[in-house]
Order: sequence, then C-alpha cells, then structure tokens
Amino acid sequence: MDDPRQQPSVETAPVKIRPEIASAAAYRQGRPAPAGGFKLSSNEVPFPPLPSVVAAIEGAAESINRYPDSSAADLVRRLAALNHVADDQIAVGPGSISVLRQLITAVAVPGDEIVYAWRSFEGYPAVVTLNGATSVQVPLTDDGRHDLDAMLDAITERTRAVLLCSPNNPTGTTLTHDDVERFVASAPRDVLIVVDEAYTEFVRAEDAVNGLAIIADHRNVVTLRTLSKAYGLAGLRVGYVVGDPVVIAAVRASGLPFELTTATIEAAKAALDAREELDERLDILVSRRNQIEAGLIDQGWHVHESQGNFVWLPTGDQTERAAEILERHGIIARVFPEGIRVTVGERQSIEPLLSATAEIVRGLEN
Repeated sequence: MDDPRQQPSVETAPVKIRPEIASAAAYRQGRPAPAGGFKLSSNEVPFPPLPSVVAAIEGAAESINRYPDSSAADLVRRLAALNHVADDQIAVGPGSISVLRQLITAVAVPGDEIVYAWRSFEGYPAVVTLNGATSVQVPLTDDGRHDLDAMLDAITERTRAVLLCSPNNPTGTTLTHDDVERFVASAPRDVLIVVDEAYTEFVRAEDAVNGLAIIADHRNVVTLRTLSKAYGLAGLRVGYVVGDPVVIAAVRASGLPFELTTATIEAAKAALDAREELDERLDILVSRRNQIEAGLIDQGWHVHESQGNFVWLPTGDQTERAAEILERHGIIARVFPEGIRVTVGERQSIEPLLSATAEIVRGLEN
C-alpha cells in the first residue's frame, strides 16, 4: 500500500543541511499495480494519449538539439484565449505544484506563514518548507470541507498566502463560489489567495467556486490549474496560474529558464486543440465516478460527494486493514491516516473496487 505517513531515515550528512529539509518526508509516488491489478493511487486518467498529442511529441523530437522557447509564448497565448484573459495574466511551469512554489517564492521569506486546510494536497507542506516559510494547517470540518471561518482566524500579520483547494485533494469536496467570495472580501487585501483548481474540469456542481470569476475583481487572488489531470499530460508536467499581471510577473521572475521542454509545450498545445475529444473522456470518468459513489452509498458508506477524478473512503482507524483488502482485490490506492483516496480508473476496475469496499464496510460496521 502507498502510505505517505512513512518517514525517511535521517543519516548524518557530510555537509550542513537545513534542519527542516533533513527531517522532511520526501513525496512518495504511487506504486505500480501488480499484474492484473489497477493503479488507482495517483489521480491519473486511464486513457492513452490522443494520437494528435503523440504526433506533436514526435514532431518536437526533431528539434531537441535546440533550447525550447523559455517564455512558452505560443502555449501562453492559447491558455490566455481558453481562459479569456490577457497573455500577461498567465504564467506556466512544470506542473501546478512547481508554479505554486514560484508563487510562494515570490511572496514569502523565512518566518512568514502560509495558511491552508489539512488534510489537503500533500505537496503543500513541501512547497512551504522548501521556501523556508511556516505551514499553518487548519483542520477540515467533519464533512471533509475547508473551515473558512477558522482559516480567516488563522491569518496573522505574518501570513503571506492562503491556499484554497477545490475540489479538495483527497476528500473531493468543493468550495462554493459565494463562500470564497465572502472569504476573499474578509481577508487582508495584501495576502495572496491561491484557488487551486487542479481538478476543475471534473466539477459538475453548479455552485462550485470559479477562480477565474473571482480574480476579475480581486487583484490578490490567483487560480492554479494543470494539464496533468484532465488533459492526460501527467508524464510531461505542465501547469499554469492565472492572475493579476503584476503578480504574474513576479511568478515568472521566480522561475528558472527553460523549465518546459519543447515536447511538453507542443504536447500541451495539441491537447488544448483536442478539447472536444478530451471532453468525451471527461464525461466517461464523471459517469464512472458517479457509478462508484452510488455503489458505495448502496453498501452503506457515508461518503462525501466528490467533484474530482477520485473518491474518498473515510476508514479512520481501520485504514490499514482497508488498504490490505483493496490490495488483495488488485486495487492500489493512496493511503492516508484518516482514510483512502481511490482514483477513478479503468472501467474494469469498478467491479473489483466495489467488491473490496463491500468487504471493508462490513468490517467497519462490526
């Protein structure tokens, strides 16, 4: 089972290493599935790359003796058009987590604080630590949602950014647009508010937050997005942020040159051009998500309605046993202290998944 609770051993270093780095747990990638099993631990889409994306990568291979366009200008233009903003409101990077690191680098120095809900995306603590800032983690509510009132109370004079994850990874719950509007209106105007919408393409809730609508009226708000999930480019890494031009200029200045390869840029452009084909795949995954959730509810699970490409199993102190049962059924999922996140994957994975969850829930009832 994949367990982010495991800590690496710390050996005596031959050079002086920052204590917070030496003691930090490295990100643990989801393990491959056993033969005949299903890897549902990394929120990847199960479909192969579109032929047009593969062709774009093959075409880019002919020029890899040259450096890529460091500004990724063509890609930025396409993303700006997609999001109905100006080019200077977009910054790109190798995955949304890298863009987030640039954001934090731009606003925080050692001793500053970054507020975010917990449990949320595993990458948040790492990004904060790498920048020398301090994490302020605000517990989720009992139904797996951000406690926005408590997050407001956690803001101090040392706070430089607040991270809002919607849908929240790993619980799948969304923030409503009205609630985020009220939060932003109540927060200090000089604190950066990041609306992390990595799974926005899977959202079907009509009242869910739309970060693009909020940034139009609030210069201190940005929305963070990725092409790794819905667009199926997890193996190439490309993410982006939309925000005020002054903030975006600082993000660009916080990055390194040539972070996106030529192949990544061309594949991203091809994926954006194939949005209609990708929408068909999204509809399939949302349908599978709904099928899984309906099956879980019929089994007696009390699950949060997920708006991501994953579901959350609140297994509590039975988590290790539950993970063992899943693995016995060929399901490799993401294990946390509070529960298990299961990616919506291949159609063939649904039956063994629901067989495993039926066995798990019987144990939880005893």
